[in-house]
Amino acid sequence: MSRYCLQCGKANNACICDWIKPIDCSIRVVILQHPSESKRPMGTAKILQLSLSQCDIWVGEDFSQHPELNVLLQDEQTESLILYPSDNSQSLESVALRCDELSAENKRLCLILLDGTWKKAYKMWQLSSNLHSLPCVSLPSHLQGNYRIRKAPTEQHLSTVEAGFHALSAIKPQVDFSPLVTAFTNMVDFQISQMPEGVFERNYNT
Repeated sequence: MSRYCLQCGKANNACICDWIKPIDCSIRVVILQHPSESKRPMGTAKILQLSLSQCDIWVGEDFSQHPELNVLLQDEQTESLILYPSDNSQSLESVALRCDELSAENKRLCLILLDGTWKKAYKMWQLSSNLHSLPCVSLPSHLQGNYRIRKAPTEQHLSTVEAGFHALSAIKPQVDFSPLVTAFTNMVDFQISQMPEGVFERNYNT
């Protein structure tokens, strides 16, 4: 018998499936995941994939020659953009307006997320030249993450599921994406509850 859940991939005693609620959303989400994240027991990209009606995770570091991604980027019926901070980043509000226009044209929007530490995501961005021509969008700088079980350089560094939640909520405010955050919070709380007494306070709550 497998020690891991066949659906979420996490250890059976840490399975997150009971916390997942399906969310029907017209936006396609593609997560480009660094290989080092694919086996992390506390990774959050899987929450997005299990929850959203249209979400794929592709693993790699250099996606320049990734066949599925390049087909997507060449699809004239899909307008793709990437959540990545740049000097020319669009506001999420402007993307929301564009999303309505695309629906009227029978086209769809695709949001691409990079899943990795900031350093690894930056390397993925540098190597994946096919991403450089995409419009970039960025999140407001005041947002704070709740990824208490992984250390981050600042409170403004969000987990992948938190970043996806905030971006999707801004683009499609009429859709309730809160189950993403609920599943994430439950996962974090469970992991903290499994730590020996004092470990969390000593290693994370500083």
